[in-house]
Amino acid sequence: MRLLTFVYRGRKSIGIDLDTERVLDLGLAAGFPSSMRAFLESSGESLEKAKRLISDPPKGALIQRRDLHLCPPLSVEDRPKIFCIGQNYAEHAAETGSKLSEQPVVFAKFSTALCGPDDNVVYPPNASSLDYEVELVVVMGKTAKCVSQDEAMDYVFGYTCGNDVSERQFQRGDRQWLRAKSSDSFGPIGPVIVSRDEIPDPHNLALGSRVNGETRQNYRTDSMVFRVPRLIEFISHHLTMEPGDLIFTGTPPGVGLGMKPPQFLKPGDEVEVWIEKIGSVKNQVVAPA
Repeated sequence: MRLLTFVYRGRKSIGIDLDTERVLDLGLAAGFPSSMRAFLESSGESLEKAKRLISDPPKGALIQRRDLHLCPPLSVEDRPKIFCIGQNYAEHAAETGSKLSEQPVVFAKFSTALCGPDDNVVYPPNASSLDYEVELVVVMGKTAKCVSQDEAMDYVFGYTCGNDVSERQFQRGDRQWLRAKSSDSFGPIGPVIVSRDEIPDPHNLALGSRVNGETRQNYRTDSMVFRVPRLIEFISHHLTMEPGDLIFTGTPPGVGLGMKPPQFLKPGDEVEVWIEKIGSVKNQVVAPA
């Protein structure tokens, strides 16, 4: 199932992406939560009910995709914790001059960084080295505390596509990565959350990025150093993970910092990240208001 969050005629809702033209608006069907987090917290009940609804949608619940404004599938109102993994592709670590770690490198983004497909990425004041990072994003479906690798995938609801926007000057100069990774609009995700049953192996997906139509990253998730079960095991032994929490699983090579000479984003650029079976997120870089 492909779930999405959108605004339709001034009303925010969640729904099912049926095809390129139609969306089933769950806000117009009785008994469904009004937010994505509440949907994920329902222990699979809402998912099973939604599957049954597809074959017999209620009258008026089918709407045209062209009439929607897509939002990030999960946003600040859903209160997700956002766990990010650094140096999870050996070639990316090499292109940035970093050493691979013996255990996952975990940092965080604030949920206020999240934005959706077609939203603007804001070039921060005093920035000079704005970069893009396509990443497979894991969406948690159950509360996970001290889970093993063997059981870890049972806690995954599905996956979405993310761009771990990073300001490299801030990243190098600050003692913490807060500004560099969590500035407003530095977390585009979407366009949908694809349930786990439709992507049985998250380590067998093509992913990439484009800047102004030029391919920058083009790789596969099978090159991850630490795979999804290991990441869930590692994080959950230190931090409780809850439904709706996100794991940005790291980026492959091809970022602007790794180019010779480096090629960073600037206002007016269009950056697109994409993942096989999920879709793409396209954002315009704009100067601050």
